Amino acid sequence: MNGCRRRRPPGQRQQARAPCRPALSLAAVLALAASILAGCGSAPTGPAAGVVSVPSPNHNARRPNFVIIHDTTNSSVEPALRTLTDPARGVSSHYLIGRDGTLYQLVDEDRRAWHAGASYWGGTTDINSASIGIELDNSGAEPYPEDQIARLLQLLHELRQRHRIPEGNVLGHGDIAPGRKVDPGRRFPWQRLAAEGFGLWCRELPAEQDVVALDPLLALQAIGYDVADPAAALAAFRRHFLGVDGNGEADAAERQLLLCLLLEKRRKPAP
Repeated sequence: MNGCRRRRPPGQRQQARAPCRPALSLAAVLALAASILAGCGSAPTGPAAGVVSVPSPNHNARRPNFVIIHDTTNSSVEPALRTLTDPARGVSSHYLIGRDGTLYQLVDEDRRAWHAGASYWGGTTDINSASIGIELDNSGAEPYPEDQIARLLQLLHELRQRHRIPEGNVLGHGDIAPGRKVDPGRRFPWQRLAAEGFGLWCRELPAEQDVVALDPLLALQAIGYDVADPAAALAAFRRHFLGVDGNGEADAAERQLLLCLLLEKRRKPAP
């Protein structure tokens, strides 16, 4: 039966009216809704066919667990901004801090920025998915301006408040990618950051006799380094904690420092 056909009483004049359109069937309505949703890029993806969806209220947003600090290796902030926002380059970070302390946000903190690349720390291999990336406008060979470091520390305090980043999980790109990356440079003030609770640092060296049997490679691995390339891991450790580029096996003083860092890593944070 045609749902558009209307009957009128005898003698009543037919009045002009909008053309009658047939009513949409339920299947047609569902198909139309599906096509609208399919064209909406922000619409969430539903469950696959055959999956029973039982939403639970017991969830919340994922939060980052690391902060990774980088150098831009540029002479000014402008080329760094172009690189970090160029779709063809495929690299980004959450923040960029200029030499004058200007803070640029490039990616929301709840999104995955592409800053770490192939990386590893303490068993975590997808650092991008678990970190906030911060680029510093620095060539890698120059001192870090006070305005820049002060703004970095302010940002780190804010990030800790928002995400409860563990103290020892503020790292350099060179720490998570030894042999591939060397930033931030040797002049980066890691000790100053550690004094404000950002990053691992040795507070008191252990007795020399306690390090006689220490295996440097096992110590580096326990701290978090990827030791697949032992020389690269040791070089990254020296750059971060000693501010030097060196080769060769770890000496007694370096083994002493490694043991100190292990003890600090195991120390419970102050309440």
